Amino acid sequence: MIRTVESEPHTSAPVLAAYSYCEAVTGRQARNFAYGIRLLPTPQRRAMSALYAFSRRVDDIGDGPLADEVKVARLEETRALLTRIREGGVGEDDTDPVAVALTHAAAHFPIPLGGLDELIDGVQMDVRGETYETWDDLKVYCRCVAGAIGRLSLGVFGTEPGARGVDRAPEYADTLGLALQLTNILRDVREDAEGGRTYLPADDLAKFGCSAGFSGPRPPEGSDFAGLVHFEVRRARALFAEGYRLLPMLDRRSGACVAAMAGIYRRLLDRIERDPQAVLRGRVSLPGREKAYVAVRGLSGLDARHVTRRAVRRRV
Repeated sequence: MIRTVESEPHTSAPVLAAYSYCEAVTGRQARNFAYGIRLLPTPQRRAMSALYAFSRRVDDIGDGPLADEVKVARLEETRALLTRIREGGVGEDDTDPVAVALTHAAAHFPIPLGGLDELIDGVQMDVRGETYETWDDLKVYCRCVAGAIGRLSLGVFGTEPGARGVDRAPEYADTLGLALQLTNILRDVREDAEGGRTYLPADDLAKFGCSAGFSGPRPPEGSDFAGLVHFEVRRARALFAEGYRLLPMLDRRSGACVAAMAGIYRRLLDRIERDPQAVLRGRVSLPGREKAYVAVRGLSGLDARHVTRRAVRRRV
């Protein structure tokens, strides 16, 4: 995917207002994501906020208190809105600011909007209460709710002309999304259990004696909870290593954005690895100063250069 975006033409007041709404939603509800996209040029940052605001709407339907049949109906209404956006049926005077912003973004960037259909599919899995026997089963869900977001984001970022292996960029973006989602699943294991959801594969839970679930601040009696966490951490690290091969294919600021968001989650993974039971006591997070350090690393290109050197060593 080669970068095709030129300097942004004049943007109308209604579209700017729609983008402002989306940026407010992003800043209020997605601190890590908002932190990363601050590193982008204005047109890309706005487009990413529109993608986030639409995705947030889908997630909120799945996570909200509505009856399941109402959630299904709302998700289908959202899918119908996505079809209108895809077909250019949303005007600047539309009363839905998220639809206005996403329509404008899709007109200026080659965003594969089908990824948002995949997100809706994934949230429908949540509404149905699906569980996952194996990692291969869970990957299907993760690709819908996170891998698709990686591919959508790549549509905004574009790739650098002449970048080596650029045909695999969507694959790497998808894999990086899986890495972030698995980190989320580990971080939220107790919160999800309290909401009646289990995402970790049943095979893995059984292997480490954790099939009873996680309803309190302590792991199941007699289980090897630390072993389970370390097993999933290794899986997530392998996904990060593969997904980070995307970085040298992006321009400096897009690469910095991706490196910042992924770097925050990698550091969350480090904290979880050091103290596995912390995820049962509360939400693991990073202080602002540590996020700032990750952003500086991204802007400096350290992560991208590290990935490039490692790839060269593998080819030699």
